Amino acid sequence: MLSKNKIKDLTRLSQKKYRDEAGVFVAEGNKLVEELLAVFRCQLLAATPEWLRQNTEKIKKNTEIVEVSPDELKRISQHPAPQQVFAVFEKPDYRLDDENFTQKLTLALDDIQDPGNLGTILRIADWFGIDSVICSLHCADVFNSKTIQASMGAIARVKVFVVDLPEFLSRQKNDLAIIGTFLDGDNIYTETLPANGIIVMGNEGKGISPEVEQHINRRLFIPSFPPERPTSESLNVAVATAVVCAEFRRPK
Repeated sequence: MLSKNKIKDLTRLSQKKYRDEAGVFVAEGNKLVEELLAVFRCQLLAATPEWLRQNTEKIKKNTEIVEVSPDELKRISQHPAPQQVFAVFEKPDYRLDDENFTQKLTLALDDIQDPGNLGTILRIADWFGIDSVICSLHCADVFNSKTIQASMGAIARVKVFVVDLPEFLSRQKNDLAIIGTFLDGDNIYTETLPANGIIVMGNEGKGISPEVEQHINRRLFIPSFPPERPTSESLNVAVATAVVCAEFRRPK
């Protein structure tokens, strides 16, 4: 059973301020929590008796376990239809200096605002074997519950770094491909694409900012079909990310 104070503390975690102060994030749902238990240190599990019986072996020592009813889960959940488990995990502490971006493909996100888009992009990165995502300082919170949910467990396999993006790009080697999508770019379907580099995806409404654009040395364009047909103004940023990543991974 959850005390009134515990319920208050857990519901506060819907706010970034309190998550940052505690160094934690929240995950909900049977499959998602099971995946994250194998990777992140879990501080607390609030779960139904049935879930606890089925997952006893996956719960590590020093985890606070609280058996709750479905009604109690509704009181702390950040979702309209909670499943059987609510978990509080410690945030990972990744070191950017340990990464070698010249030897792999990396995604960089320039002020992505929607947590759902951010989580979906993490899922896309995971699918295409991209294990590092660089977020600008004004991206949506990586540990927002909507981001975590939309990542579908990818947050366990993809390292996310939050940095001053223009400054980060300025420090990269001159021969590293830094790629962005623009209306005046080269057709992505006909270009020979590098195996390694940093793919920059821009803000939902404004695209790639001028401060970031000045560091891009390869401009690509995703054409609509057929070219002369009137069409939507643009693609959703997560959809565009999937198209770009698929082309970089497709053997030419």
